[in-house]
Amino acid sequence: MPDAEKLLIAGIRRRTASKSPSIALGIGDDCAVLRIPHGHQTLVTTDFSLEGVHFRREWHPAEVVGHRCLTRGLSDIAGMGGNPVAAFLSLALPQNLPQSWVNQFLKGLLKLASRFHISLAGGDTAQSPVGILADIIVVGSVPKGKAIRRSGAHAGDRIYVTGALGGAAATLKLLFDGQKLRPADFPQHFYPMPRLEVGRFLREKGLASAMIDLSDGLSTDLGHICDESGVGAKIQASSIPRASTGKPARAVGLRFALNGGDDYELLFTARPGKRIPSKIAGVPITQIGEITRDKRMLLVDQSGRSSRLRPQGWEHFKAAKRSHA
Repeated sequence: MPDAEKLLIAGIRRRTASKSPSIALGIGDDCAVLRIPHGHQTLVTTDFSLEGVHFRREWHPAEVVGHRCLTRGLSDIAGMGGNPVAAFLSLALPQNLPQSWVNQFLKGLLKLASRFHISLAGGDTAQSPVGILADIIVVGSVPKGKAIRRSGAHAGDRIYVTGALGGAAATLKLLFDGQKLRPADFPQHFYPMPRLEVGRFLREKGLASAMIDLSDGLSTDLGHICDESGVGAKIQASSIPRASTGKPARAVGLRFALNGGDDYELLFTARPGKRIPSKIAGVPITQIGEITRDKRMLLVDQSGRSSRLRPQGWEHFKAAKRSHA
């Protein structure tokens, strides 16, 4: 079973001792005290990682669960062009869970935190009557008035994505089909990487008019930009960069690239006159379409025929059968 609460918190505190200049006071008091740079606004995001919904212990090693847990929060900060400042973790653990699982979970989370120079500054622990529940809160900052929102797209803007899409969802299908997978062979699903450097670059250079992180699938997240901006979109199916998975590696199907979640890439728009690099921080950037005045989303196939593109990515409470593990 997990360590008693006081011992568990003490262990977490030892692992997270930090001299980060962003944290004036970390774990040990009722609240953390953070330093937000002068002239900046605070970004705050929160994401659940629920056993049976976002991960399964028989599929996902604890270290992977910790990595993915923090990725969810960091990706939201990236989606607004921000800088992460601190993370807060609340863990609800079943009584029969081995402490070794908790240790490996923290190892995965803190390894990713170290990569992006962010510290765990607090949180909470509790006993869960069912499975594991992890809630990550990430606090970030962005220069005042410079956060890249979903509502800035205009007709004529070009639509871009980072990286390649569909690898996480295609890997999830293999898991549902009963295949045993090595996490190192399928990094898109097991070790997604938040695109913080890309988001910051786009904000600093004033390139993106609107942006969102791709956590729920291209069709759904593009719909969020269109809804918030009051516009439509036309996407070229042949331009969508599709991930390759497995050995030998094969490109995933279009439906995974359109509707699969958990990619944690960035989807953004830019004015026609903006020159967008083909790579940012080593990450490929691909133009896949353009924003339209017509508020519909359209998908254009290789023959030039258009069909309605409807949001078919992840949505909680929408269907009982689908898992987002």
